[in-house]
Amino acid sequence: MAAKDELGRGGEDRAARHLTQRGYRILDRNWRCTQGEIDIVAEISGILCIVEVKTRRSIAFGHPFEAVDERKRERLWRLAYAWCKTHAELAAGRMLRLEVIGIIGADPAEATIEHLVDLR
Repeated sequence: MAAKDELGRGGEDRAARHLTQRGYRILDRNWRCTQGEIDIVAEISGILCIVEVKTRRSIAFGHPFEAVDERKRERLWRLAYAWCKTHAELAAGRMLRLEVIGIIGADPAEATIEHLVDLR
């Protein structure tokens, strides 16, 4: 596995632990369809959360949140609706929101973590 893939996988594992520790229930990870991939689908207080995880070794090339621009948010919404259509029994009647978790550091297990909720 390439170092970049290992970093990303480690970041997603850290993000999943972060969410679980805050009371989220993980419903899906690395869900794929023809339109792309959702890193994490979670639920808290009846709200479905589509979580994008961005992991960086440093901010030398920008903060992880900067990678989630308007185009990426639009794509995440399309993916969210596709997930809901595929998982109608879990999605029915629930509010939906986007979240981003940014992880900065060489070792995701000990890196700085930031969590944006209800990304619009």
